[in-house]
Amino acid sequence: MTPLKNDTFLRALLRQPTEYTPVWMMRQAGRYLPEYNQTRARAGDFMGLCTSPDLATEATLQPLARFPLDAAILFSDILTIPDAMGLGLYFSTGEGPKFERPLRQARDILALAVPDPNIELGYVMAAVRQIRQALDNTVPLIGFSGSPFTLACYMVEGGGSPDFSLVKTMLYDRPDLLHHILDVNARAVTAYLNAQIEAGAQAVMIFDSWGGALSEAAYGEFSLAYLQQIMNGLIREHDGAAIPSIVYTKGGGLWLEDIAAIGCNAIGLDWTIDIGKARRRVGDKVALQGNLDPVVLFSKPDTIRAEVGKVLHSYGPGNGHVFNLGHGISQFTQPDHAAAMVEAVHELSRPYHA
Repeated sequence: MTPLKNDTFLRALLRQPTEYTPVWMMRQAGRYLPEYNQTRARAGDFMGLCTSPDLATEATLQPLARFPLDAAILFSDILTIPDAMGLGLYFSTGEGPKFERPLRQARDILALAVPDPNIELGYVMAAVRQIRQALDNTVPLIGFSGSPFTLACYMVEGGGSPDFSLVKTMLYDRPDLLHHILDVNARAVTAYLNAQIEAGAQAVMIFDSWGGALSEAAYGEFSLAYLQQIMNGLIREHDGAAIPSIVYTKGGGLWLEDIAAIGCNAIGLDWTIDIGKARRRVGDKVALQGNLDPVVLFSKPDTIRAEVGKVLHSYGPGNGHVFNLGHGISQFTQPDHAAAMVEAVHELSRPYHA
């Protein structure tokens, strides 16, 4: 196995010593980059971009050509799994993702099946292999999936939702049906992430974007239990290398200790929690990823640098920190402001690793 030229990100996830704090950005290949918008226009639509390994590779590499990031993340979408289940994913301009056949009837729910990741989702695995080859061992590649509960939100609601009233009503009225969806989703996510690892992903991340919409009891039963199921089934080593895992629950700051106990290597934090307090709560159980407010990147470069410094100071000396935003980068961010953040992280973090 050829060693990585820059494995700082992987070492940080494993809480090993690093020379500086590594940095990447959630949604780092996206609409804030003019070159991405050109690629997307050539693809015709978003799903055309996701399903073309050539274009997905192009999009994945674009932010790395601009910024000295410490990791690449596969360009794809969390809703590829329910699309492969036959729900009919499409994107309406200005409205986000929609499903032609949302899960509303018991018969449709009970008919759900786990897709074969190497067949129905073979285009994703082809992209992973192609991206790994194109990266040429410069930085590691992150694979990812949505969490079972977050996928269920879209599958039941039929798209985004301000209050998740349909899926939460199912949770209270017909928990048996929601548990069935979540179990199928958990098995699908496990197979999907393992296939990405076998295709070349060197770390994996689960986006539990809507777990924070749940009550504490419901989070444990309907989200965390299924994240645990995935952790129990994940490949932990491939080609002689450890494969670290990150779990990100937006709004999950209340439950850090519980998340740390499921067996992931790192917890992704949103911007609503102080990272130093989070570190004290989880101790040496897991690494932490985060957690600059994405809106900071609308500020002047000097302000961005100062806010980066605050996050680094709060985390403090030592290892186990991957710098990131607390949510995906906004499409309205100026690329040079993202560059200012990356530069500040690399420069200001070194004294914390001396």
